[in-house]
Amino acid sequence: MKIGNFVLGPVGTNCYIAGNEKTKECFIVDPAACPPEFISYIKSSGFAVKAVLLTHGHFDHIMGLDALLKEFPVTVYAHEAEKELLTDAQLNASVSMYGQGYTFSGAEYVSDGQELEAVGEKIRVIYTPGHTIGGCCYYIPEEAVLFSGDTLFKASVGRTDLPTGSMGQLVRSIKEKLFVLPDETKVYPGHMDETSIGYEKKYNPFV
Repeated sequence: MKIGNFVLGPVGTNCYIAGNEKTKECFIVDPAACPPEFISYIKSSGFAVKAVLLTHGHFDHIMGLDALLKEFPVTVYAHEAEKELLTDAQLNASVSMYGQGYTFSGAEYVSDGQELEAVGEKIRVIYTPGHTIGGCCYYIPEEAVLFSGDTLFKASVGRTDLPTGSMGQLVRSIKEKLFVLPDETKVYPGHMDETSIGYEKKYNPFV
């Protein structure tokens, strides 16, 4: 799998383009913004966009959706517990932190353990509440890859002081849902650098 990263939006969110080089198809994770150069890169890559995966509904992970879907009208997936946050500009912090309300109501909602089949890969939904009530991660066992959103960072974890956040819940999610994955699993977080499950089990001071 070929994974590209654009750091986009007002707070530097990692927006991933994950492509299967055999099928020439890709999915996009957390489109924080959708500048022209992002669209141009996708169109010139030779990969057909097949889906958008949202790890959670905070404004800095979703505000590129409208522009992106105009160019690539594909299904957007999010965890079922995140519906209220996605559709409420107060809960998703777009009003308080960005000064401009933004909501999205067009998602297809998924559940914990559900397997999505996209771009020739089986993608497992792992429900990891804590950063938000409906936060989730996407795990691709065959590639040993995890898109962790704002649940798990390199030597850190997501903040829990925004609406629906809970530090206790976040730590449990990481310990019970993510730290059981193979140590070699590569972690692509919503902010900052890539890491691995093995590294975080040894060095993450929050868990």
